[in-house]
Amino acid sequence: MVGDPDDDVEARRQGIAGHRTVPHTADIRVEAWGASRERCLAEAVLGMVECFADVSAVRATAVERVRLAEDSDDDLLAALLDEVLFRLEVHGRVPVDVEVDTADEADDGLDVRLAVADLTAVEITGAAPKAVSWHELHIGPGPYGWSCAVTIDA
Repeated sequence: MVGDPDDDVEARRQGIAGHRTVPHTADIRVEAWGASRERCLAEAVLGMVECFADVSAVRATAVERVRLAEDSDDDLLAALLDEVLFRLEVHGRVPVDVEVDTADEADDGLDVRLAVADLTAVEITGAAPKAVSWHELHIGPGPYGWSCAVTIDA
């Protein structure tokens, strides 16, 4: 059955990126994976968005760029998700697509491109996220690429 842990492992072996939510008391738990750290981070953003909005039929109206300083991988995951929450809460914008790239060699960090749409244009399917929890947050390499898990307070 699609969504079973065995399916996720097979997808990872084939280099397919993805994300899913897992049961968690009163919050949202997102697991994401990808062949690279950058793809895994992008999937984490998409997984968080999918928890509260259906953006499948929405076109981006703008592209916003974010530069994240090179820190620990856990810090990068939290900082990226915090950036998404900031845009949601302050500007009413939600990512419909995400690209994460390593900055050029002269600068450390990550360059993130968020293709965004106004929140009013998307179908709301759940409670909007409020904060990223540091409890059990992790990202790292594994035998089939990178994976991460994060709890989002809703």
